[in-house]
Amino acid sequence: MLRTPKPKNARSKRAMDAREPKEVEDPRTVIFVKGTHTGEVLNGAMKDLMALKRPHAISFSKKNTVRPFEDTSSFEFWAQKNDASMFMFGQTTKKRPDGLVLARMFDGRVLDMVEVGVDKFVSMAEFKTPKCTPGHKPMLHFASELFDTHPRFVQLKSILMDFFNAEVIDSICLPGLEHVISVSLSPATQATANATLGVVEEDTSKLPKVHIRTYTVKLTPSGTRVPRVELVPMGPSLDLSLRRHEEADGEMWKQAMKRPKMKKQDVEKGLGKKKKNLEVDEMGDLRGRVHVAKQDLNKLQTRKMKGLKKGAGDDAGDDDEDEGDEDAEMD
Repeated sequence: MLRTPKPKNARSKRAMDAREPKEVEDPRTVIFVKGTHTGEVLNGAMKDLMALKRPHAISFSKKNTVRPFEDTSSFEFWAQKNDASMFMFGQTTKKRPDGLVLARMFDGRVLDMVEVGVDKFVSMAEFKTPKCTPGHKPMLHFASELFDTHPRFVQLKSILMDFFNAEVIDSICLPGLEHVISVSLSPATQATANATLGVVEEDTSKLPKVHIRTYTVKLTPSGTRVPRVELVPMGPSLDLSLRRHEEADGEMWKQAMKRPKMKKQDVEKGLGKKKKNLEVDEMGDLRGRVHVAKQDLNKLQTRKMKGLKKGAGDDAGDDDEDEGDEDAEMD
């Protein structure tokens, strides 16, 4: 572990303050590390994924003898030295060929990890289509309910969102949405995926494969104010299979998910403590539920309309009855 030195001047103090925890964190910096043996598939996959992550990506050109599931001291050292919060480690062996390890850091320590195998890879160079601008925030799409129910896919979704996500923005410019990253699963029944739940040593071969596809967004005229959206394959294209994983420690995860105290106006909007019948949806809109007592529709005051008044025939009948009554009184 690196010691924390005292700042010698204002410049070094500003640099140290920039690494302190913030209410709104900076984009995650990812370090790409190669193991002792990497093949053409891994080199190409890491190169294209780093192109999608730029400019928040650091590449280590030298090969490193690292075993992340056995010793994480190297990751912790590099994380503090480069102010990085994520790692992508590529290593191919006879037992686990073309393996990629995605690791997240918290407070200079490894939070959790997941290993995937690259079964199929198509590079960006093979797609003769326009590419997105480096540094633009992508749109992420997860096309399966398993990403919200199965713990392995929930962890993978969380890591991929942290990997591809960029800085936090307050507003969206439509021309700035240049590319979409779609993550889907191969056809598999819910029962097959849930068969591994509760098993100590789950068989990852029963889990469906993960397909990552990248598209550029093409806006064409539609005759209305809303343009027609077309998706053009951009690459890279990856087919991944789940392998080993390491879950986060309960206490460390609790500290990582801890949120700062919210401002008074945010609490009043319903973003703070949960209020009765008030909730904030995924888009950040405040929605409320109103309960009213049972109404008596017989006493409901409707709008007075000419069509609801008595007709001319009804009035004439009433007049005849009145005249008959008067004649009877005269007799």
